[in-house]
Amino acid sequence: MLVQLAIRNVVLIEKLEIAFSPGLTVLTGETGAGKSILLDSLGLALGARADASLLRTGADEATVTASFAPPAGHPVQDALAELGIPDEEQIVLRRSLARDGRSRAWINDAPAGAAALRRIGAMLVELQGQHEQMGLADPASHLGVLDAFGTSPDLTAEIALRHRAWRAAEENLAAAQLAIAAARREEDFLRHAVAELAELAPAEGEEDALSKQRNHLVVA
Repeated sequence: MLVQLAIRNVVLIEKLEIAFSPGLTVLTGETGAGKSILLDSLGLALGARADASLLRTGADEATVTASFAPPAGHPVQDALAELGIPDEEQIVLRRSLARDGRSRAWINDAPAGAAALRRIGAMLVELQGQHEQMGLADPASHLGVLDAFGTSPDLTAEIALRHRAWRAAEENLAAAQLAIAAARREEDFLRHAVAELAELAPAEGEEDALSKQRNHLVVA
């Protein structure tokens, strides 16, 4: 599913592009060969904590771009829709890291937060190390496992569609309730203003009469 990984200015790597073929990919090599740098770079693109120590000495910015080609109907497409991110033929996760430790992220060239990057990245890649938590132990993965077991994709897609419609209706209801509350506040103000005007009982020509009376008093 991972199509390509492009790395710029990460630790010892100045520029590197790796294309992946379908199927199993294994990174091997002796200690110090750079396997961890590749994994740290991929982790950065997947929303891992940005650490300024990953920046190559002398460079002002590091960037990592990971391109994926998920199959049609992959759950990540629904997640992209929920985030309002356009769904492209490939999903491109890009992360930049500045010298001061600040980072920026994009998903399909749309600006995104690190949390969104982690959410999408977790649906595309599972990294397993000697002491890392496995995906099955992460509660966030349980729903997908349950849906995949004995549930038709059409039913899952229909439920997801109805859930998004329900969430949209909830948001519309909340907006309508706020509008009604604002209208009631405005109604109270207008009623109070009308009551004050009624109590004052202004009459036609009253302003001119008062102005003449004031002028008369000033002259006197």
